[in-house]
Amino acid sequence: MAPFFRCAAPAFVGARLDADSSRQLTDVKPLAIRALHARQILDSRGRPTVEVDALLDDGSCGRASVPSGASTGAAEAHELRDGDPARYAGLGVLRAVGNVNGEIARALCGCDAADQRDVDERLRALDGTPQLRRLGANATLAASLAVCRAVAVARGQWLYERIAELAGVTPLLPVPLTNILSGGLHAGRGMDVQDFLAVPMRAVSIDDAIHRMARVRSAADDVLRDRGMTTLLADEGGVAPACATASAALRLMVEAIERAGLQPGDDVSIAIDVAATSLVQPDGRYALAREQRVLDSDAMIELVCAWAREAPVVSIEDGLGEDDWVAWRTLTQRLGRTLQLVGDDLFATHPQRLARGTRDRIGNAILVKANQNGTLTGTLDVIAQAKAAGYATIVSARSGETEDAFIADLAVGTAAGQIKIGSLRTSSTVAKYNQLLRIDERSRPPYAGFAALAPLER
Repeated sequence: MAPFFRCAAPAFVGARLDADSSRQLTDVKPLAIRALHARQILDSRGRPTVEVDALLDDGSCGRASVPSGASTGAAEAHELRDGDPARYAGLGVLRAVGNVNGEIARALCGCDAADQRDVDERLRALDGTPQLRRLGANATLAASLAVCRAVAVARGQWLYERIAELAGVTPLLPVPLTNILSGGLHAGRGMDVQDFLAVPMRAVSIDDAIHRMARVRSAADDVLRDRGMTTLLADEGGVAPACATASAALRLMVEAIERAGLQPGDDVSIAIDVAATSLVQPDGRYALAREQRVLDSDAMIELVCAWAREAPVVSIEDGLGEDDWVAWRTLTQRLGRTLQLVGDDLFATHPQRLARGTRDRIGNAILVKANQNGTLTGTLDVIAQAKAAGYATIVSARSGETEDAFIADLAVGTAAGQIKIGSLRTSSTVAKYNQLLRIDERSRPPYAGFAALAPLER
């Protein structure tokens, strides 16, 4: 085992430093980690998050920051917050920052950065808890991603190439699922359902897909203005129209697609993120506050099926709560052969929960969020596990994002097939779309197209 060292913060990040002028370590591997340094920065909602710089012994630097979710599942890896009401209403992350600059830096300095799995296993062992509750998944993930990026810099690779190397796959540009209308926890509960998204069905390239999504997003603003409705932005850059029912929102989506000069269900279809876990009451029923009704699981299934009949819907995420496994199986039996049924809170990028779902044939797709897992290789393993079971994979952003475009490279490098970023508004979401365009320009990886959506026989 390589010796451990206390590490100082790198002078800057994103290039290679003069290693000879500042080399102080001896008997280290060529890509040994020389230093890790974390800081508290702000996410897209103005809330603190963790950013980490990783400096390798050859002078290569990598930087990564982690997102934060609003709609979170109970099985997610733990996001460590300070709880000090005098600082950012208790949402500070200085404890997580301190863990990186202390324990994590001491444990990883001198380790081979190129052995990403060893780095990540050390992080999990150091924490010692199932959900990374001691050090915080925001600390471990930021360190994990920063090390990956530093190795890519050292080897002269693009980040997606390094990830593809780790995943053992050929890069593939994903289909974007683009947020258009928002409610739920992303928009102050202006609508019961959390998000309505556009899906480019007939796009032939990532550039074509993003252009179509931009047209629909702009058309949605026009439709809402014509109706005298609000065009205020939600957390992920979608519009928050405060529709009384999901059916009303679906009609707006269809009108926006048509206003963009596209054919609903042919050129562009619709995805729904119900985020039903946030609707579950203590008695297990679902409360739709805007509609002033409470539904049991069977009634909720009927409602979801009705939405699928009303509009050209191709994907439904978290249509039921994270622990409503029996009802999920019924929903899958009803719709799983014709629609993509995505588990987010249900699976929580967690291998055991996904294993239960694939064993019982619950859902047919998984939303992948690296911060639900806590390390890069843990996330790669879940993607591989889902693919092996025949489930579609969707790499996803969170509602509290940063300008770090890591997930764009993650989606391409794992050949996930789909990416759910947010809307074509705000720098934190547009950064990811722009990175996809850069990757396309550089090497023209194949574009997945709508065949990436489950059910795979579509």
